[in-house]
Amino acid sequence: MATKGSSSPTQQQAGSAGNKPGLRKPVFVKVDALKPGTTGHTLVVKVVNSNTVLNKKPRNPTFRGTQNQNTRIAECLVGDETGTILFTARNDQVELMKPGNTVILRNAKIDMFKGSMRLAVDKWGRVEVAEPANFVVKEDNNLSLVEYELVNVVEES
Repeated sequence: MATKGSSSPTQQQAGSAGNKPGLRKPVFVKVDALKPGTTGHTLVVKVVNSNTVLNKKPRNPTFRGTQNQNTRIAECLVGDETGTILFTARNDQVELMKPGNTVILRNAKIDMFKGSMRLAVDKWGRVEVAEPANFVVKEDNNLSLVEYELVNVVEES
């Protein structure tokens, strides 16, 4: 007959939604503020050029799944009004990184490659094509041309 103490599914969903933390507003950073080893950046950049580095076929074409897709990697020079940096685009990101496009990079990270900075977006981030921005890219300040060296500091006591 009647059930005691049970609530409807809509009431349960509404109660659990109140316990969820709210989403944070994204903090957009400029290219010249990027530092080695940092993560979680959100940027609005224009694609200056794109160069495909790797386009590899799958090893086992009879196998089905994500391992059976082509591996594509492109190095794209992206920037804003403060500078430029190389962005490593992987697989589906390669189509979005056409020269002249304005893109929003969410949860981007800085990878170090041969002592220089590269911007990348992994599976936890997102690359979105945005409406064309009205800034001019400052191409003479390329942060990927700056070479960094890891130095161990020994503290004396």
